[in-house]
Amino acid sequence: MPLYEHVFISRQDLSNTQAEGLVEHFSTILADNGGSVVESEYWGVKTMAYKINKNRKGHYAFLKTDAPSSAVQEMERLMRLHDDVMRVLTVKVDEHAEGPSVQMQKRDERDRGDRGDRGPRPDRGDRGDRGDRGDRGDRGDRPARDR
Repeated sequence: MPLYEHVFISRQDLSNTQAEGLVEHFSTILADNGGSVVESEYWGVKTMAYKINKNRKGHYAFLKTDAPSSAVQEMERLMRLHDDVMRVLTVKVDEHAEGPSVQMQKRDERDRGDRGDRGPRPDRGDRGDRGDRGDRGDRGDRPARDR
């Protein structure tokens, strides 16, 4: 059977248990239609880049499935009809990545590389920390601007 990855966003005013319940609900729909959920992750409440249905945040969930296309189409259809689900994305993949998704991996300071001591800032001349350019010299006969 083909492999799929699904991400869906549910409304922000749901509780965590209700949002995780949606994952279980759609998993059973998939199972009833001959598919199976290989792995599921609840990513939590995240801020979105733009408002969707007057919501600034949403509960994100991720599913890795092994299902026939008819089961995936039925699950997507029911997701789009569900009042609590705002967005759905389904991608067909060749194989599922092992381990947790990138969203679930912890960002560790050690992973960012050793910056070490960057050293002093380059010489800024007589500007100091003001950032101004100092005296610019003769500017010729320029008309004064009205202020």
